[in-house]
Amino acid sequence: MQAPDQPVLRDIVLVGGGHSHVVVLKRFGMKPVPGVRLTVICRDTHTPYSGMLPGYIAGHYSYDEVHIDLSRLARFAGARLFRDEALGLDRDSGKVLCRDRPPVGYDCLSINIGSTPQIGDVPGAAQYAVPVKPINGFNARWLLLLERVRRHAGPTRIAVVGGGAGGVELTLAMQYRLRRELHALGRNPDELGFHLLTSDPVVLPTHNATVRRAFEQVLAKRGVTLHCNAEVNAVSATRLQTTGGESVDADEIVWVTRAGGAPWLRETGLALDADGCIQVRDTLQTMTDSRVFAAGDIASMVNHPREKAGVFAVRQGPPLAENLRHAVEGQALQSYRPQSKWLALISTGDQYAVASRGALGFQGAWVWRWKDWIDRRSMLKFDRFPPMAAAPTASSAVKLDQEEAVQAISAIAMRCGGCGAKVGATVLSRALGSLAPVERDDVLIGLHAPDDAAVVRVPPGKLVVHTVDFFRSFIDDPFVFGKVAANHALGDIFAMGAEAQSATAIVTVPPGLEAKVEDVLFQMMSGAIEVLNEANCALVGGHTGEGSELALGFAVNGLVDEDIAAVMKKSGMRPGDVLVLTKPIGTGTLFAAHARLEARGRWIDAALVSMCQSNRLGAQCLREHGATACTDLTGFGLLGHLVEMTRPSGVDAELNLAALPVLDGAEETSAAGILSSLQPANVRLRRALRNQNEALGHPCYPLIFDPQTAGGLLASVPGNRAEACLDALHALGYTHAAAIGRVLAPGAALAPIVLKLK
Repeated sequence: MQAPDQPVLRDIVLVGGGHSHVVVLKRFGMKPVPGVRLTVICRDTHTPYSGMLPGYIAGHYSYDEVHIDLSRLARFAGARLFRDEALGLDRDSGKVLCRDRPPVGYDCLSINIGSTPQIGDVPGAAQYAVPVKPINGFNARWLLLLERVRRHAGPTRIAVVGGGAGGVELTLAMQYRLRRELHALGRNPDELGFHLLTSDPVVLPTHNATVRRAFEQVLAKRGVTLHCNAEVNAVSATRLQTTGGESVDADEIVWVTRAGGAPWLRETGLALDADGCIQVRDTLQTMTDSRVFAAGDIASMVNHPREKAGVFAVRQGPPLAENLRHAVEGQALQSYRPQSKWLALISTGDQYAVASRGALGFQGAWVWRWKDWIDRRSMLKFDRFPPMAAAPTASSAVKLDQEEAVQAISAIAMRCGGCGAKVGATVLSRALGSLAPVERDDVLIGLHAPDDAAVVRVPPGKLVVHTVDFFRSFIDDPFVFGKVAANHALGDIFAMGAEAQSATAIVTVPPGLEAKVEDVLFQMMSGAIEVLNEANCALVGGHTGEGSELALGFAVNGLVDEDIAAVMKKSGMRPGDVLVLTKPIGTGTLFAAHARLEARGRWIDAALVSMCQSNRLGAQCLREHGATACTDLTGFGLLGHLVEMTRPSGVDAELNLAALPVLDGAEETSAAGILSSLQPANVRLRRALRNQNEALGHPCYPLIFDPQTAGGLLASVPGNRAEACLDALHALGYTHAAAIGRVLAPGAALAPIVLKLK
């Protein structure tokens, strides 16, 4: 893993999470290059291991057994994982253009995005067929198809287009799984009918005759109708038409052929082959641009054309990693020559497989067990991480020009304090110059006309609400961190029923090359501006300085009606009120687990989605439904904030542990003893619990002490309005909003909170 205190001198950006790139991440994690930062841009946190995908479809493996967790792997490698989709390149400025975030700069770039179905020239195919590729999105498409077949009354006809190894293997895996599904539902598995169509005269045309005969026999025995010399030229909702005039009826159509490059590659200026794949040299550099590499299905080796197969993507991983390393170190690159023969183990769906290598072919259940052993061993390489080599502290390995070398020396030298620790004015102006904070009439002096301080007007009949929040980054994506930090800071304003007016930023960035500092600032503040603008909150200024860790906070001003009785406060709870929580809890334990490589990537994704959801609409809804008290959940955890409400209100409360909305994975990580560093301080509040001994074994008990970042709102709502309030919250997108307890009349006991377990 890269040493966290290393100044960033070079950026390697990996677009896509394919087989080659997971190998690159593993190798850089084991042997980092000082001063080199890796960034992965990928839509999905979990990337499938293609060799095990048919077994997953057949039902032999679980989802986690066949998917590599990019989030954990990236963290091991010290890499940043940006959940987004690349849509283009600006090669002149060295930036990747993304769908939902600012461009990402690179010094070296590698593309491993797999292939995309080229079905646009077949009328109806894009509308009615389910494409297998891109493979990283196939699981969602497969689950939808599986559900449609389950619900389909009567016979179901399924057509698979593509007679290569992928099409044959997928057909047999689907048939095996779906027959078992119908049997489990008490239906006749013979309701299923399968058709396999190929434009070639035989199936598996790149394999030897022995292997072809084996699969022809399996397909015939399993009742799959084979259509050879059947090139599909038209598709409708229930039918395929071939160039030979054949018509095949189908309720479901799966497309496993004609894959090529993503359309956006055509605008990059990179040399492409006839299928739109990137042409590369033996070094895996593109023919057009030596700073851009490509591997896997998206790459077309000019000197060594090969079939699109996962084995080549895996084998390209080590040379790709070494050449990326050499490129940033200014060393000569190595040539890679793929093998001309390779072993293919092709399964038949029912834990039976056929081996193919050159002229050899053999089959049996033992071949499937062999394949299963190989695949599981391969997956373990990306799930269990060995001890890492110590990261060197010098940065001389990276080749720098003279100006960069001066900046690098400055970055690792003893840093000044005071105003000497400010980020340079030029860097700051460039980073913030392209941001567009929302403009408000009551902001008289702000970023549009910078001065020593901002000047804002307080409208007549309004009071000003002040708050401030600041914390260091806990995730590797500065754009998402900016969104979370802004949401967290705005939470106090919304919890009091106020509207946000203006914000000043407090930023700390690690020192480094000016271009790298500028990029981090721009990414982070772009995320923050997105949230602030959505809240109509004007960013009016701030302070940016150097520090050992990336950190961000905001001092926020809000406006609320002058009638102080209209302000939502922590006090005001009344017996009979229902306790409403708008978001799930568990961020503290999840991110503690993330830091230890013990959290699944999808758990972290879901937590970040929750943290990026604004409390603005939720606060308005609570206010409209007569909330008597309100606060936002932050560092003190659910219990701590509930006590802050009951004490000034002079009431007791009952908290229903079984009703708590909890983020996926939080119960698992807390049960494993993985807790936030703030948890022990929060646990001291257990003295407020009346029956804690009874609740100790409940899986949600540790989570009431879990500190939250950008958490939801906790409010008390009159009992007769709680149901309508929850319905309104759900309609606004707070899908986990729940009634978690009730307010009680004050009792004689010193402990005011009663825990309900069921």
